Amino acid sequence: MKAATVSELKKELQTRSEKELMALCLRLSKFKKENKELLTYLLYESADEMGYIRTVQLEIDEQFSEINTKTYYFIKKSVRKILRNIKKYIRYSGKKQTEVELLLPLRKR
Repeated sequence: MKAATVSELKKELQTRSEKELMALCLRLSKFKKENKELLTYLLYESADEMGYIRTVQLEIDEQFSEINTKTYYFIKKSVRKILRNIKKYIRYSGKKQTEVELLLPLRKR
């Protein structure tokens, strides 16, 4: 199955009713954790960007405190995982300020 382009999807979504759009969003959120996380950001956290940044920074701090420091391999693997999560949170926001706020504190560590 070939996926439709964004413009094709936009045109099709404009023809749907509000009830159908809600059903589509809920069904989409059931398939992937990232879809559900993005929908959560858009509905609840996008209005308070600084609160979102603080929440993510607290999660990052917690992840750093849980790093397994037994070997270099585990340290490197854990830091890559943290960076991957940060990039995901930056994608959800899509704002340059959020990207800077989340990536700059990493340089201090």
